[in-house]
Amino acid sequence: MAKRAIRRFGPGPYVLGFARDQALWGEGFPFDLPALSAIEQLRVDVPVTLLAGENGAGKSTILELVAEAIGFAAQGGELERSGELPAVPRTVLGGALAPVLSSHKPRNGYYLRAESFFNVAEFVDSGDRYAPDISLYGNVPLHRQSHGESFLALAANRFGGESVYLLDEPEAALSVTGALALLAVIVRAARAGAQFLIATHSPILLACPDARIIELNDTGIRPRAYDDLDAVRLTRGFLDAPERYVHAALEDLDTPWPSVPPA
Repeated sequence: MAKRAIRRFGPGPYVLGFARDQALWGEGFPFDLPALSAIEQLRVDVPVTLLAGENGAGKSTILELVAEAIGFAAQGGELERSGELPAVPRTVLGGALAPVLSSHKPRNGYYLRAESFFNVAEFVDSGDRYAPDISLYGNVPLHRQSHGESFLALAANRFGGESVYLLDEPEAALSVTGALALLAVIVRAARAGAQFLIATHSPILLACPDARIIELNDTGIRPRAYDDLDAVRLTRGFLDAPERYVHAALEDLDTPWPSVPPA
């Protein structure tokens, strides 16, 4: 019997790709997502991988499956068991899918979901004996800050080297300047040995230097250049002529706008 490889702490990447067992592949959601059906083509063996694409393409679903397979709680938060990935990757979807891991394991990790960040912040602030020390988050309770401020406080204080981070649309909490601040945190951590897998619509985060951009759509998965992304092209077009895009979005309205007095 072949010996199991010994996995030691070290720099990422930690998740390299995905193995699919066709014999166990089911029907219906999420098996019928084109991106999930092509998941063997998704290589994430770089410090930063960005998942782009329209709503419903499968970005969040893939992050959820990766998080489950490597030991994160469903609502997000830090890795279980002091940040150690399991010795053998957990399978998900009834054994049909498993991540392919490297020989290194991270010292820490975080799974951040925009829709459940409230629960993570509540746990951090709770004072529960299992909760992290608030000093690790900048000494200010997260619920005493705005959503964006608490999100950046978590990232600035907890993101570092030799860790794995799964981020699901982190821009939802952030202003433009906040997104730029998060981008700087991500780049510094990645250059220190961290790995990021990020689902995003943000042209700012999609501009991350040296990142691999993967677009998910109704045909599957494909690498894309920054300038070719719909999120980038449409944002540029809107900023150049906002009135044209607003008019096109509202042209089917039969009721005119009520008159608004001048400011």
